[in-house]
Amino acid sequence: MTEAAHIRRPFSLEGRVALVTGAGRGLGFEMARALALSGATVIINGRDEARLRGPAEAIAAEAGRHVETAAFDVADTAAASAAITDIDRRFGRLDILVNNVGMRDRRPLKDFTATEMQALLGADLIAPALLARDAAELMARHRHGRIINISSIAAAVIYGHDAVYSAAKAGLNGLTRALAVDYARAGITANAIAPGMFATETNQAMVQNPDLAAFVDLRVPVGRWGRPAEIGAAAVFLASDEASFVNGHILVVDGGQTVRM
Repeated sequence: MTEAAHIRRPFSLEGRVALVTGAGRGLGFEMARALALSGATVIINGRDEARLRGPAEAIAAEAGRHVETAAFDVADTAAASAAITDIDRRFGRLDILVNNVGMRDRRPLKDFTATEMQALLGADLIAPALLARDAAELMARHRHGRIINISSIAAAVIYGHDAVYSAAKAGLNGLTRALAVDYARAGITANAIAPGMFATETNQAMVQNPDLAAFVDLRVPVGRWGRPAEIGAAAVFLASDEASFVNGHILVVDGGQTVRM
């Protein structure tokens, strides 16, 4: 065997265990897929076990490895904590957490009740914070961990009637930086990905809207919507050993939208 054969494959996640929330479809599915293709043992999360089976089987068939499922509501504190405990029992470790689940409700601020605001902030900010806290305890045992929060360019570039969501994602960015400081000495990094406009299943009506097509052509330098598969490499990079000195960073994946005048 040559010396080169001993060199580790760049961005390999072999031996790593990853939990991706909201991975039954869309960007969550694509990130879970990319992590599995890079060698990680992936656990995909959603609220409905039956709906997770198809995505898990699809990723497993492509990656050539078993994909696990973990059905729980991330906003259910007890259920989320129990899921981390179960991952510890089944795998003895957790190396990568992708906090992907998010909730969006585009309405004028005046139309929100306090309860509705709390629900959105709970899903988009509090749930990721608590899941990261519990995951970090498990990661710290092995002095290795990657926390990846899925933010949004809406934290910095504000759309109309999106105040609560934008505030939640801005808070998530702040949380990411705080986690980066608090857990770095335990071998854990924390970063975020801020996607721009992606042509996911849930956005198909928007993708087909001619007014939005004109907006995308004008405002996004690459002149198109993001393809869901294009988010996966960002997650793999931040999860990898190659990103071991990247900590507290918000990686914007938006085709240049936020830098265009």
